[in-house]
Amino acid sequence: MADSGTFTFMAGESLSSLYRNGRVLIDRDPRGNTSDSKGIDVDHRTMVVHDARQPEVSMTCDENGFEICEQPLTAPVSFLDHDDVIRNYYPQCEQLVAKATGARAFAFDHNVRSASGKEGNRAIEGGQDVQGPAHMVHGDYTLWGAPERLAQLSQPPGGNDTLKGYLPEGESLIPADLAAAARQDGGRFAIINVWRNIADEPVARHPMALCDGQTIRPQDLVVFEIHYPNRIGENYFSKFADQQKYYYYPELSGDEALLIKQWDSAGRLAMTDGAEGDRPGEPCTFSFHTAFHPDGLRDDAPDRWSIEVRCMVIYR
Repeated sequence: MADSGTFTFMAGESLSSLYRNGRVLIDRDPRGNTSDSKGIDVDHRTMVVHDARQPEVSMTCDENGFEICEQPLTAPVSFLDHDDVIRNYYPQCEQLVAKATGARAFAFDHNVRSASGKEGNRAIEGGQDVQGPAHMVHGDYTLWGAPERLAQLSQPPGGNDTLKGYLPEGESLIPADLAAAARQDGGRFAIINVWRNIADEPVARHPMALCDGQTIRPQDLVVFEIHYPNRIGENYFSKFADQQKYYYYPELSGDEALLIKQWDSAGRLAMTDGAEGDRPGEPCTFSFHTAFHPDGLRDDAPDRWSIEVRCMVIYR
């Protein structure tokens, strides 16, 4: 079974790029909102989106870049309270990712997303503003950005870092020797998001579409810079490509957790600095993902409220 919907890609004439070049960027204010942008030219496409719940579909985070887990909350969480999320939800995400990967997981950041929450200027108590669903096909880290984020997390947090004030003075989230070993030859690290519906109703509006990581090619990528008040990050946008194949999990409930791989140093694209794409039967580097508008969605479908928690994963 398959559905269809409108996706937003970078325009086909955009320059493919693996590293920062100043051509495409956005500025974000301290509340997490986009305040300016440059060089973003888009291409809207109607795409087939396959139902990942069908019994013949078997996706894994390791090879395809995403998978679903039955994982009810083990402790109640107030998702619009920054402190409560860090103290009571981060540990649950770390345990889930560690179990799924057999590695050590360190939760380090999160976003809450809702179209109505964004429009209503809702804010997370003690944290940033609620963000809208992201409707550009993208990946959250890059050849430069992923190892740089690992290096940052092996230093004491500063500036507007999410964990500032939650770690003992002078301590880092990830021990420096562990981070250094993960970046060396023979080491491995990954970044995996734990995505969860936090509304009472199953997700209907703005569901997540996920690209099979084995169908992503280096020439599909367009790097874009994210200028924060205290640092510069990078993501990849995607140009439309015929070979990319997308999936979604209809009606995600709050008792399910969606694991989305944002980066894996063991992917062939990562290991070859983009000279080669990922191969079937091997770990993929990441999954492109996007919110999308399903065709035929009823007008009264409930709004999506979701949280995504980013975890740095260290394999030993």
